[in-house]
Amino acid sequence: MTIGRHSTLELDPALDDYQLASALVREAGQLALLMRMAGLQSQQKTSISDVVTAADHAAEAYVLEQLQRCRPEDGILGEEGASVAGTSGRTWVIDPVDGTYNFLHGSTYWCSAIALRDTSDVLLGAIFQPEEDKLWLGGTARAATLNGVALTTYHGPAAVPDGGARNATALAELGAATYIHPTWLMDPLCAMPWHAAATSAAALRMFGSGSCDLGRVADGQLGCWFQHSCPEWDWLPGKAIVRAAGGATDTVRINGLDWFMAGGATAVRELRAALESGSVA
Repeated sequence: MTIGRHSTLELDPALDDYQLASALVREAGQLALLMRMAGLQSQQKTSISDVVTAADHAAEAYVLEQLQRCRPEDGILGEEGASVAGTSGRTWVIDPVDGTYNFLHGSTYWCSAIALRDTSDVLLGAIFQPEEDKLWLGGTARAATLNGVALTTYHGPAAVPDGGARNATALAELGAATYIHPTWLMDPLCAMPWHAAATSAAALRMFGSGSCDLGRVADGQLGCWFQHSCPEWDWLPGKAIVRAAGGATDTVRINGLDWFMAGGATAVRELRAALESGSVA
């Protein structure tokens, strides 16, 4: 199959769901990278930092076509508009380029991500960061891996560096990744919970790709993560992988906004308490 000038693989329907998810994010990410190398223009969506490129659309179109051929009974939901009602009760959630602002400006901190969910919960997630050749994978039926190597961030003896003790590490001892658009900082209903959580961590990082962040929470490079108002494609791939790594995830509604958290069990519990301290109710 060809999309524009870029050749992409036709995937085998016999692949299991994890193999298929891995292949889809790898191919979508490589396609987007090739298109960026060839030159891209962007269009603004909701703000100057919320942009979309032809690579986003082409990568999503590729994933959509492959899923319709390989999993014709499943539903599909994509950030750039893909919407297919399935009959199986399962839905693939696609983020063809997460971190498009980074992608467009030459940063390596962007990825392609996909999740599979049923009517009750997320089943698996896959995240591929092309320029760093990192592929995180995990779900309810498979422990989390990075490039095929098992992640032990939240498992194993406490004596092992970054081992099981990470689940008990306090928020005050960890770096937190987050994202908040500057305009939201002008809204006290959002700014107060965010400020309470941000100032509870040992350090703060804001890189601009939630899925890249969550992959690093799963593998231990980042201590924890929190963000408000995440659509499914920004949350479910990483949620599945963090949980498959033995970490914790949570959501809470505060001042009319949904907040999403991931990390060790103690850090997530303390993030929730910090966010709730910013409630006006």
